[in-house]
Amino acid sequence: MEIQEAIALIEPGVLRGATAQHWTDLGCGNGTFTYALAHLLSPGSSITAVDSLPQRLNKIMGNRVSIQFQQSDINLESFHLPKLEGILMANSLHYIQEKESLIKRLERYFNKEKQFLIIEYEANISNPWVPFPITFSKLSTLFDSLGYYAITKINERPSSFGGSMYAALIRSK
Repeated sequence: MEIQEAIALIEPGVLRGATAQHWTDLGCGNGTFTYALAHLLSPGSSITAVDSLPQRLNKIMGNRVSIQFQQSDINLESFHLPKLEGILMANSLHYIQEKESLIKRLERYFNKEKQFLIIEYEANISNPWVPFPITFSKLSTLFDSLGYYAITKINERPSSFGGSMYAALIRSK
């Protein structure tokens, strides 16, 4: 996916404002969605990009948004982040079997409002690349059971692997 396509997919879920924000991109891979987010955040914002494999990401992108890379496994209890305004998970939640447990652990990193921006495949059948798929319907049920009040599909697009991908914004106070 090209960065402009990634920007278009997540743009409705990123609140723009004059205030700098700190986000994390969990499972950042080569940084496509990290860079897309950097183009949408206010100048002076920052992103902690996390992946289990070493990645080489630009340190400044988009609207002068700083990017710090952290090599870490988000499944580990010892995983740590700074205080955040948002968590981006682009095609990474489908690698997590215990989704509820991970979400509960991540909640402690939010400054105030909890805000997840999730991109996933609209698929029910697992495969080697999507071992624990989560359709938008299942995602909605999961976050609803955890007390989130706004679970919105903000965008959808065809996947280059067949089927479709969706972007969802999830919020709670």
